[in-house]
Amino acid sequence: MIENTRHRLWLILLTCSIVLSIQSCAQKLDKPNVIFILTDQWRASALGYAGNDIVQTPQLDKFAKEAVNFKNAVSVLPVCTPYRASLMTGRYPTSTGMFINDLYLPSEELCMAELFNEADYNTAYFGKWHLDGHGRKDYVAPERRQGWKFWKGAECDHNYPKEHYYENDDSTIKYWEGYSTYAIANEAKSYIQQHADSKQPFCLFLSITTPHFPHHTAPEEYMKMYPREKLKLPDNVTEDMQEWAYKELQGYYAHCTATDKAIGEIIDKTKELGIYDNSIIVFTSDHGEMMGAHGFRPYMKHQPYSESANIPFLISYPGMDANKGKTADAAITTPDILPTLLSLCKISVPESIEGYDLSGIMKDPGLEQERAALYMNICPFGIAYPSDEYRAIRTGSYTYVKTPDGPTMLFNNKKDPHQLNNLVNEKGYTDIQRKLDGALMQELSRIGETAIKPREYYLKKFEYYGREEFHENYHIADYQDVKVVISPNKTIRIK
Repeated sequence: MIENTRHRLWLILLTCSIVLSIQSCAQKLDKPNVIFILTDQWRASALGYAGNDIVQTPQLDKFAKEAVNFKNAVSVLPVCTPYRASLMTGRYPTSTGMFINDLYLPSEELCMAELFNEADYNTAYFGKWHLDGHGRKDYVAPERRQGWKFWKGAECDHNYPKEHYYENDDSTIKYWEGYSTYAIANEAKSYIQQHADSKQPFCLFLSITTPHFPHHTAPEEYMKMYPREKLKLPDNVTEDMQEWAYKELQGYYAHCTATDKAIGEIIDKTKELGIYDNSIIVFTSDHGEMMGAHGFRPYMKHQPYSESANIPFLISYPGMDANKGKTADAAITTPDILPTLLSLCKISVPESIEGYDLSGIMKDPGLEQERAALYMNICPFGIAYPSDEYRAIRTGSYTYVKTPDGPTMLFNNKKDPHQLNNLVNEKGYTDIQRKLDGALMQELSRIGETAIKPREYYLKKFEYYGREEFHENYHIADYQDVKVVISPNKTIRIK
């Protein structure tokens, strides 16, 4: 009997040893999973970990303690389609021609999913796409998804109680059940569950449409958390915009808190399944929201101010160790994201990509604190049409903005976070302005832009010139029943 007991014990120990050995080998051999969580219109200041004492974001506050926080992240062009095109390609809007909403991203562009597919990843996309240009409610055909294999998404829809989507090869329109942010997060958790034990890593892209307006459709339980008397507006919200801003801020913050809950559940699912430590997780947004700041109405983006251009960016990755919870002053812009992810996954970065590989800063957040991150608006459209086109850079300390007519803005973001004191052409900042101007022009030159050209140049270059779709009266609502497909250097095609 003693021998039998010893034999059974030996078998148990041997089995455990084999299992642990297999797990150890798998962890060493597998590439990291990638979970990219993109929200819509979430500005960097609307988070608890960023110092906002009104909005409640406990899940992302917790994640910030486990991630690197890039507090000077900017949207390369603070509007939906241009940002997303730049994120997928790692290229600038001046190169792709994707600088206006509702354009079709040409299939010739080499994109994120195609690169991860080549590296033997499973790829999946959930939620808002906004790169198809065939109409916001139309089916996004598989050949127009830029390589994403698994698909539960739609071009664009902000009807959160009844947001539509299409699933894989089925062209039948479907609707997320209930509040779409929760439903999309649940689908993402299901996908993670199904692929947690796969021999292939996965790249999961989760595109959530909140906290983008309409704000009144946020869950009622969270609307109640933000009554008027609890809200505060920053000093840069002009008097004529305050009532409107208070009205919208309640639902905006409610969407933020609801979205925070959904994101927390996704991160918790990776921990529950034991894949958190072997996954890269990114939380960010495509652009911000002016919400009355500097006299710009709620809903407005487009602008170079922080409310519009400064976005949250948190990233956790395998082997972070002492970097957990650190803040990087180094600025990062949208084209930098793809090459950085590829590098962290040990995937070669194609020459076509124009962004920088900033994986070194991910691993040492104290590096390059004053590096310049380039962003722009080539051709303001819709309600922003009268605004000047601009090129801008953000560093760890400053924002500098220049139009075709010359420098227009210089802010010390550390001393003046609400950007109320414009220092452009001030005597005491001559040297700083000259240095920033040199950095801006150097970044433009690097991508083939020798001067800040007016919008007409790019409308003509990408064959948009003279088309009434982009004149002063153009607005995104005009595209709800779009009858044409417009793509850089492509002829308009009638549906």
